[in-house]
Amino acid sequence: MASYFLDSSALAKHYHPEVGTPRVDAILAEAGATHFISRLCVTEVHSVFAKKVREGVLPANSLAGLLQRFLADVAQGKYLVVAISALQFNDADRLLSVYGPSANLRTLDALQLAAAAAVQAVQPLDHFVTPDKRLQFVAAAEGHSVIDPEQP
Repeated sequence: MASYFLDSSALAKHYHPEVGTPRVDAILAEAGATHFISRLCVTEVHSVFAKKVREGVLPANSLAGLLQRFLADVAQGKYLVVAISALQFNDADRLLSVYGPSANLRTLDALQLAAAAAVQAVQPLDHFVTPDKRLQFVAAAEGHSVIDPEQP
């Protein structure tokens, strides 16, 4: 049984069809798999959907329904939500110091990766799922097996 950590941009693909949706849906449908997200992801998914409305990708009247579906999945335990504590902020600081200057790692991505590292410290984490190329690079450099849902 595999375990996956999904970042916000990967998880949003499950709720709104786009490049990579079939792969994310397959990961989420995998029997016996465990799916982790950070608490930050819950907030970021709100932002992702709002941006899609602002950009005209989603009609405004679909926003509430998407958020309701997503939050119901969170409440029903479809995802194991990883808290972000002071330890993860410290790890994010380290990641930004190491990878910020050369790999353009961003703050929220560093926090996502720090949350994945917190899971990895307690139990094996098989895959880190993100379509973000910069985050893929840093996650791989930190020893995570990376899945880009936008690649076949």
